[in-house]
Amino acid sequence: MVKVILLVEDDDDAVFLFQHAMAKAEPGSVMQVVSDGQMAIDYFKGTGKFKNREAFPLPSLVLLDLKLPQVPGLDVLKWIRTEAGSDVPVVILSSSKNDEDVATAYKLGANAYLVKPSDPSQLLDIAKMIGLVKKSV
Repeated sequence: MVKVILLVEDDDDAVFLFQHAMAKAEPGSVMQVVSDGQMAIDYFKGTGKFKNREAFPLPSLVLLDLKLPQVPGLDVLKWIRTEAGSDVPVVILSSSKNDEDVATAYKLGANAYLVKPSDPSQLLDIAKMIGLVKKSV
């Protein structure tokens, strides 16, 4: 079974770098990308352009940025856990080291909170960690 990763990230450079790192760390996975919080919710609901579940299957892992257009990442996380009722693993991938953000993410049901590295070469290490998280849940 193909593992589908939903990357919720609005920075095109971060998306490109992360796709590259995940392709090396998790070569059998398929990555779907949405660029704002509302699109992430629509993806889960299967509405609009995400209606075709064969093309847009429910993810086995969500990588979620906090600072997103439309709907902030923490609100997306809350929606996934309450409205969607999904227990899909959600890994927060944020540049924020704020203790309050970390605590709120875990309180809302995040499975992990990772701080984006400033050095793009460290993304491969993050991708490998995410692969371990995905395999353990």
